[in-house]
Amino acid sequence: MHLSPDVLIYWQYGFFKINSTIAMTWMLMLVLSLGSKLISRKLSTEIKRSRWQNLLEVIILGIEKQIKEVGLAQPEKYIGFLGTLFLFVAASNLCIIIPGYEPPTGSLSTTVALALCVFVAVPVYGITELGVGNYLKSYMKPTIFMLPFNIISEISRTLALALALAVRLFGNMMSGTMIVGILVSITPLLFPIFMTILGLLTGMVQAYIFSILAAVYIAAGSRIRTSKSASVVKDQKTK
Repeated sequence: MHLSPDVLIYWQYGFFKINSTIAMTWMLMLVLSLGSKLISRKLSTEIKRSRWQNLLEVIILGIEKQIKEVGLAQPEKYIGFLGTLFLFVAASNLCIIIPGYEPPTGSLSTTVALALCVFVAVPVYGITELGVGNYLKSYMKPTIFMLPFNIISEISRTLALALALAVRLFGNMMSGTMIVGILVSITPLLFPIFMTILGLLTGMVQAYIFSILAAVYIAAGSRIRTSKSASVVKDQKTK
C-alpha cells in the first residue's frame, strides 16, 4: 500500500524521473485521445444516424443542459474543458480494476494540476467572453484606486477555490485507496471486491462533483466580470 503513486519510480536519470503518476497520466491521455478519435470517426450530419451516435448526442445534450443550469449561458463553449476534466477524473478512477494500476488522482500533484487548470480557465473564459479591454477595465471599478485590491481579491478567491478542489479530490481518492489496501491485508478475498465496486461508484461521483464545481467557479467568475464590464460599457456610453 502506497500513500501516493509518486513514490513508485519506473525510470530515473539524475534529476529526471518517471514515477507512476506521470506514467499513468500519460497513459490515460493516450487512451482518451485514441478513444475519442475512434468514437467520433464515423459521425454523420445526415438525418439518418446510427444508434450509437444518437446515444452520444443524448449524452452531450444532457451535459450541456447541466452546464447551462449551473449558470453558463453558452454551454457549448465550456463542454470541451469541463468534459475533459470529467473524463480524466472518471477514467483514472475506473481503471483501478486493472492489476498494477495506480490512479494518478491519488497524487496531490495531479489534483493540484487539475485545480490550476480551473484557476487559469476562469480569466481565460472571462477574456473570451468580454474581450481583453473590458476584462482589464473591470478591475478598475468603481475607481482606479481599487485596481490592486480587485487583483488580489480575484487571485485569492480563485486560488482558494482551486486548492479546495485539489485537496478535496486528493483526500477522497487517497482515502479510498488506503481503505482497499487495509481490507486486502485483513480479508484478502471478500471485502476488497465490494470496496472496489464502491470505489468505482465513488470515482464517478467525484468526477461529476469536480466538473460541476469547476463549472460553478467559472460561472461565478464570469458573472462578476460581466457585471463589472457592463458598468464599464454604461460609463462609456454616458460619456
